[in-house]
Amino acid sequence: MQVKHEAASSQAYLAMASWSDIQPGLQGVTEFFYAQAEEERVHMLKLIKYINERGGYAIVPALEQPIITFQSLKRLFEEFLRNEIGVSESINDIVHMALQERDYATHNFLQWYVAEQIEEERLARTLNEKLELIGEDKSGLYLFDRDILAHRTAISRGGSENRRGGHGH
Repeated sequence: MQVKHEAASSQAYLAMASWSDIQPGLQGVTEFFYAQAEEERVHMLKLIKYINERGGYAIVPALEQPIITFQSLKRLFEEFLRNEIGVSESINDIVHMALQERDYATHNFLQWYVAEQIEEERLARTLNEKLELIGEDKSGLYLFDRDILAHRTAISRGGSENRRGGHGH
C-alpha cells in the first residue's frame, strides 16, 4: 500500500505540474511540482527495491486518476499539504506495524521516510502560510513563484540532506 501511496503522490504532483504549466506566470511552481513528482517516484522505487531485497514481491499498483484541475493556486497548495499529511499517516501506520511484528530492519528502514515526511509537511505548511499572507496580491504571487524553488532547495539542504549523509534522493 505504501508503494501505491508514493506512486499516487508522484502522479498527483505530475498533474499539479501540468496544471501549473498552462497557467500564466507559474514557471517556478511548475518546476517545483515536476521535481516533487520525481522525488515521490524515487521514494516509490526505494520501497520496491527494499521489499524485493527482503524476500517479498513488490507489486506495481494500478492508480486512480489524480485531481487534474484546480480552482486556484491556493487550492493546489492546500491539496499538496493534504496529500503530504496522508502520506505521513500511512508511514506512521507501517512503522507501528513493523514494531508490532518485531521487524526491526523494516522499522529502521522506515525512519528515513519518517524524517522525510517531517520535512515535506513543513515545506507544504510553509508554502500554504505564504500564500495565505499574499492573498490575491499579484506582486506577491510573482515573488512566491520566483522563490518557490529556493524553498524546496533550502528544505532539502536543511535536515534531509544531512540525514542522508550529503547524498540526494
